[in-house]
Amino acid sequence: MKKVMRVSSTAASMFTALLFVAGVAQAQVMMSPEWAQNACTAWNAEPTLTDKLAESEWIKNDAGRGFKIMQIYRTDCENSPRVEMRIVEQNGKAMCVYGGAVETQDLIKKSDYIMHATTKRWQEMGAGKYGPMRAMMFGRLKFTGPKGEAMSNMGPFKAFLRIPGKIPGDVNSCP
Repeated sequence: MKKVMRVSSTAASMFTALLFVAGVAQAQVMMSPEWAQNACTAWNAEPTLTDKLAESEWIKNDAGRGFKIMQIYRTDCENSPRVEMRIVEQNGKAMCVYGGAVETQDLIKKSDYIMHATTKRWQEMGAGKYGPMRAMMFGRLKFTGPKGEAMSNMGPFKAFLRIPGKIPGDVNSCP
């Protein structure tokens, strides 16, 4: 009987630990600096982003700085700060080396991107309900940056828009 009690106690402890870990993951607010760190990790795990954006030479359009910036935010979160992802060329790949609070104040329109949408639209794009063309055509995604460059990289752009669907986050709170 004691062994069963120990197993039950161990199982209960493991269950509690799992709930805690799940709670921490859920506690991240969507598009907060902490969430952006995970977005950077998700970027680097997606070959469509790392490989295709290097092959197309998207990553080389960096205005001579050695990096590209993508800033994103949720428009329905009033006064919501943007988060930033910094992308660099490393070993022939387009790699995210920073995800977090905005550090780059001076964006270059010919190489950097700003994207924003409502939480609902980010969730829809993240779930793959539609891609970048439909999102932009119907005004669901607002976009500033080199549009021609984005248009010639629709596969990677679509993969980027799927990132919000891959990262757990609290969508009921604002950053």
